[in-house]
Amino acid sequence: MFYSAAVILNQMVVYKPAGLDLVFHALAHPARRAMLQHLSDHERNLTELAAPLQMSFPAASKHVRVLERARLVRRRVVGRAHFCRIEGQPLAQANEWLEAYRTIWEANYQRLDALLDELQPDASKPDGSEPAPRRAGAKQHAPDRRSHKEGRRP
Repeated sequence: MFYSAAVILNQMVVYKPAGLDLVFHALAHPARRAMLQHLSDHERNLTELAAPLQMSFPAASKHVRVLERARLVRRRVVGRAHFCRIEGQPLAQANEWLEAYRTIWEANYQRLDALLDELQPDASKPDGSEPAPRRAGAKQHAPDRRSHKEGRRP
């Protein structure tokens, strides 16, 4: 029995094409990320979104269209005013996808920490003093590998 390559590819690859691709594309531009940040507390009109970025109304509108296509923003028009509000679901989906990789990397870092602990000599320190005793049950952590701006999740 012969299978087409497309069928086999579909069985082998789990891929969410449209949604996440559009979200990450929209988040790739700093102006669009700034717009989302401005929308995080309440609905704003397009002029309010454009002003801090020193951008024209048409330029801001183009960026909002990209955010709308990714379903990150919903726009409503009242007369000549365009009001935008943030939609959380696509961000939650992107965060869920990223969280899976964060979990993998955290496990890798824990294995690396364990290996470094194994390789570290138990003898006295180079200055001749004895190593500090470990507290019973205390976990040893490597320094945080994230930048100070990213913050650390509990």
